[in-house]
Amino acid sequence: MNKKFVLTLLILLITFTLINAQDKTWGFTLSGYVKSDIFYDSRQVVSAREGHFLYFPLGEALDKNGTDINAKGSFDILSIQTRLNGKLTGPDAFGAKSSAMIEGEFFGTSDADVNGFRLRHATVNLDWKTTSLMVGQFWHPMFVTDVFPGTVSFNTGAPFQPFTRNPQIRWTQGLDDKNTIRLMLTAYSERDFQSMGPSGAGSVYLRNAILPGLDLQLQYKGESIVFGIAGDFKMLKPRLITTKEISTDETVKSFAGEGYLKFISKEFTLKLEGAYVQNGADMSMLGGYALKTLDTITGAETYSPISVLSVWGDISYGKDIEFGIFGGYTKNLGASDNLYSNLAAFYYSRGYNIDAVYRVSPRIIFNSGKARISAELETTGAAYGTVNKDNKGKVENTKSFVNVRGLLAFYYFF
Repeated sequence: MNKKFVLTLLILLITFTLINAQDKTWGFTLSGYVKSDIFYDSRQVVSAREGHFLYFPLGEALDKNGTDINAKGSFDILSIQTRLNGKLTGPDAFGAKSSAMIEGEFFGTSDADVNGFRLRHATVNLDWKTTSLMVGQFWHPMFVTDVFPGTVSFNTGAPFQPFTRNPQIRWTQGLDDKNTIRLMLTAYSERDFQSMGPSGAGSVYLRNAILPGLDLQLQYKGESIVFGIAGDFKMLKPRLITTKEISTDETVKSFAGEGYLKFISKEFTLKLEGAYVQNGADMSMLGGYALKTLDTITGAETYSPISVLSVWGDISYGKDIEFGIFGGYTKNLGASDNLYSNLAAFYYSRGYNIDAVYRVSPRIIFNSGKARISAELETTGAAYGTVNKDNKGKVENTKSFVNVRGLLAFYYFF
């Protein structure tokens, strides 16, 4: 698959370069970067892709002698973020400027597929004067491309920052002539970033609910400031049939909202975001949902979404040499109702027994021409405890565990 994709991109590049030489209405550019990450963790962590995408440290796991086996470090070198991006422009269509974009990387789709080439983005774009339509796979609208953390780590602020890409239809309407005020409506499905459920992580729960996820966002974007608010709705159908082989149509509904701000003054940048998210496992955040009731005769289940409150801030200064620091905090607010059980088997959630997670990560970035060398010291703490089903699944009697990651990254852009 990797060789076929790269070959296809090269063929497209050659083809559209030849076309563009004769017809200036067509254009094709190939860009991307090569990146290698060298990192050390002081503790075992919850992560993806051999530790590369870090969520938070693992809790305590005692051996028969009372030694915490997770209190051990690890080390790795990976180049799986290396990326290719192809952009195509063509003649006007339906009275709009037309373009398309495809982007992939060698991050794989699972730990078993590390180094595998996967699709990141693939969009068709139509742009009128104050209206635009985008159809394809792109960042979820709650990952605001104008306001996201500038971390060296590929987690880009997760689990504090919503982090997911989704197949979607996005309509953007400018509310003034300069498009500084914009209203965005998005309907989306799931692919690589998936909700949790009885059959494991998958897109089937959203597909079977029939209704796509829906997001509405209002944004102001000026020369030195960006701010906005967004609201999101998602409905899942965890089962079509109960464990007692009886048809069921029970769903779990969830809501999310966020507010964000970016301020730029010369080489100084400040970014802030706060989010309230229910059932945010597919967004690389804490949370999900849990069993509220279970009928032992019919197997019928009802569910309750687990909510989190998350805030983060990012400050950076400089150009050729950039200094920055990211800080984030997320709190498990528990479910909307009291729950059926304290057992993990009845929770479809990331970090169901974590009360809170925090992170502080200072960084320094050296830019020279097309090359970049970056270093970051990422300290992440997680407070693990016991779940109380009679208190809406809130986590009590917590104990904190901390991981310190040292990260060194090398880039070459083209």
